[in-house]
Amino acid sequence: METAFDYVIVGGGSAGSVLAGRLSEDPAVTVCLLEAGGGGNSGVVTVPVGAVAMIPTKLNNWAFETVPQPGLGGRRGYQPRGRMLGGSSAINAMIYMRGHPSDYDRWAALGNTGWSFADVLPYFRLSEANERFNDEWHGRDGPLPVSDLRTGNPFHRHIVEAARQIGLPVNDDFNGAEQEGVGVYQVTQKDGERWSAARAYLFPHMGKRPNLHVETKIRVARVLVENGRAVGVETIKGGERRAIRARREVVLSAGALQSPQILMLSGIGPAQELKRHGIAPLIDLPGVGANLQDHPDFIFGYRSASLDTFGLSLRGGWRMLREALRYRRERRGMVTSNFAEAGGFLKTRPDLDAPDIQLHFVVSLVDDHARKLHLGHGFSCHVCLLRPRSSGTLTLASADPLAAPLIDPAFLADPQDVEDMVAGFKLTRRLLEAPALARLARKDAVTAAVRSDDDIRAILRKRVDTVYHPVGTCRMGVDSGAVVDPELKVRGVEGLRVVDASVMPTLIGGNTNAPTIMIAEKAVDMMRGTLRI
Repeated sequence: METAFDYVIVGGGSAGSVLAGRLSEDPAVTVCLLEAGGGGNSGVVTVPVGAVAMIPTKLNNWAFETVPQPGLGGRRGYQPRGRMLGGSSAINAMIYMRGHPSDYDRWAALGNTGWSFADVLPYFRLSEANERFNDEWHGRDGPLPVSDLRTGNPFHRHIVEAARQIGLPVNDDFNGAEQEGVGVYQVTQKDGERWSAARAYLFPHMGKRPNLHVETKIRVARVLVENGRAVGVETIKGGERRAIRARREVVLSAGALQSPQILMLSGIGPAQELKRHGIAPLIDLPGVGANLQDHPDFIFGYRSASLDTFGLSLRGGWRMLREALRYRRERRGMVTSNFAEAGGFLKTRPDLDAPDIQLHFVVSLVDDHARKLHLGHGFSCHVCLLRPRSSGTLTLASADPLAAPLIDPAFLADPQDVEDMVAGFKLTRRLLEAPALARLARKDAVTAAVRSDDDIRAILRKRVDTVYHPVGTCRMGVDSGAVVDPELKVRGVEGLRVVDASVMPTLIGGNTNAPTIMIAEKAVDMMRGTLRI
């Protein structure tokens, strides 16, 4: 079987959902979206606390692992990624965060014309429907709902009070004029329900636009290239292979871990690496799979008697039953929690131009990505390094398109990353030991015996892992190591783009879902050759 469309988009995650929804607005073009996972519109997705059922499992989750990490004592890290329409926006903590303006100005300074903060801010605003803010920084009319949390959790007050007690700034809008400070996150929710990118951009149009074809549970084996042009993809479904042709463009939106994998399976990548797996090189692009960057993250954990935190207890079970009934009535309360309800962006040194660490304060005792559960209640705090010096690689395990790639983020490979995280550890501990939070902690479950800098370095090596922000493996640029140009076109191949977090040349200082949506919004204008801003 062979089918043809104007645009074939591989991957129905945050970027792919945006592209399919926006491009199919034009009834004169046909759009095909291919997603390896399922539909992404079940109750476990839309109810915010349902994320806890997906992140530690393979339910709607690729649940990858890294290769052993020398910087982490040889441990393998966990790499959850969404596997359904909406991608990771359907299993994440729903935090709406753009990063620091200087991140995008740095992209432009690297030669990526059109990607400064002034250039991308209009696309952030274009995508956003913010229920509270309506100013030069925010949009009100976009497809993506952004709202305040509806949990009413008193821990929000405790965290802000703790920050004030130790002299840290408080911030009411991390996406406004200033990023630095401690506060409560806004989330991609509406009326207390998760709003994935698919729910915002794709679901309203499926079955209604005859020019939009969405196919789930289908794998892409490779991009088909003829005479130097991408003309379609080879797919696998139910053991059968078929070609789907693209009259205009093929767009890879499979994410930072799988877009480079598909390129390499297609013969586009480092020639020697491809030959090692028996793949004939079509285009020698050494940058494919290089430059893998991710935020290394450490989690503090404290036991608490507070039933305002999630946990396993008889009293907590009764509380959650009442909260579930409240959710049905009001769409408010604990069931609307994104768990990482508050946090902050802080500088470990006053001379820094931008915050270098981010905190995620979690109203639960989190251990090993919620894969290890504990009786009782507690709270946690992530601290991640926003701009690590270490970078790793994404390579093939084999030529089998169904095999997982080899993921090596090279966590803490650069010694300066360790020292920067030591500073972040100390600053975060100061906040957690402020009276407003200390009085709620019964026991330090993780760092009670950690006192010296050497102790800190040791526990970092023992417990650091991802905070779920891999980027950079098909980086944008104008130099010989870049995979795509500033219009996101793959170098050396006509009719082929990459549009997802893999094109980011450097990590941004924050969560990566909103920036990925912005990238896709901007790509739509590039593909159409028109401007909506």
